[in-house]
Amino acid sequence: MRLMRTLEWNSQKKELQTIDQRQLPGHLVFVNLRDEFEVAAAISNMTLRGAPIIGISAAFGLVMAAWRSPAKELEVMKNNLHQAADLLGKSRPTAVNLTWALRRMLAVADSVNGTVDNLQERLEQEAIQMAEEDVKTNLAISNFGAELIADGDTIIHHCNTGALAMVDWGTALGVIRAAHAQGKRVHVLVDETRPRLQGSRLTAWELQQYGIPFEIICDNAAGFFLEKGQVQKVLFGADRVAKNGDVANKIGSYMLALAAVSNQVPVFCAFPTSTIDLTTATGDEIPIEMRSPEEVLNIQLHGEKAVPDGATARNPAFDITPHQLISAYITELGVITHPFHEKLQAAYAQKRS
Repeated sequence: MRLMRTLEWNSQKKELQTIDQRQLPGHLVFVNLRDEFEVAAAISNMTLRGAPIIGISAAFGLVMAAWRSPAKELEVMKNNLHQAADLLGKSRPTAVNLTWALRRMLAVADSVNGTVDNLQERLEQEAIQMAEEDVKTNLAISNFGAELIADGDTIIHHCNTGALAMVDWGTALGVIRAAHAQGKRVHVLVDETRPRLQGSRLTAWELQQYGIPFEIICDNAAGFFLEKGQVQKVLFGADRVAKNGDVANKIGSYMLALAAVSNQVPVFCAFPTSTIDLTTATGDEIPIEMRSPEEVLNIQLHGEKAVPDGATARNPAFDITPHQLISAYITELGVITHPFHEKLQAAYAQKRS
């Protein structure tokens, strides 16, 4: 893998470089995002995806909005930034990291006194700091989680939670990467993660770059391997964690957790504390993004459309895994075990302080 971060900020051009994840694994293509409109489009069309990277890219979207704004007065600039944040905030509704990052950036903007130049420079400094924090956070998550992995473990991993979904390193996949770096012999069963195949396209590609042994399995084969006793751990990430510990994650996480618990296999969910949403009481209150039915209907088999003409589809991007099905959360502050409710709030408060 090229030694770079998934997000690279160009301070001279005021542009954000990222990988077009829609082109992987066949082509490694880099794109440059030049304003908040391009960032919002890249988030919406999944040029970039993954809760942490969505938040950090939105932060840089506000930086670009500030540098490209024609406003000469500070209050006009601040008003423009709130409009840009509204645009970015609507690009994907489920990942709470998006609103977290925008609120943090707007809080900085609203606190600035002085000139427009002061505001532009301060926002850029904040976004760069957030990117650096993301890398440190993910590395901490990975190292804490690696302690839960035993030598010889076979792990089912769902969706993509590696460096592609972050500024660098990863969360759940970062845990596997860290365990491998420690010399532990790990083997990964990679869920395809239909319908966009983030597992077979992105996670498998990342594991290949790191030299970590893996095999791709159909999503609906996970139960088979769990029941046969061939899996020791299940790992996935989170796009939002409710106050009670319920987790919104890529569609299929709930079924995977059910199958794992039924077979006494521990389920670990890895995420930064910025993914905790204390304003949402339970998973029932988390908005679930419904994506285009065409993502389901356009699948082909042997070059032919795999569904009959006129068929319709439903395509939720996420589901909710109840906290009772999760063995532990892995955060940058350490591993959180049952009971989750008070411990999640304590972790959130500790991070904010």
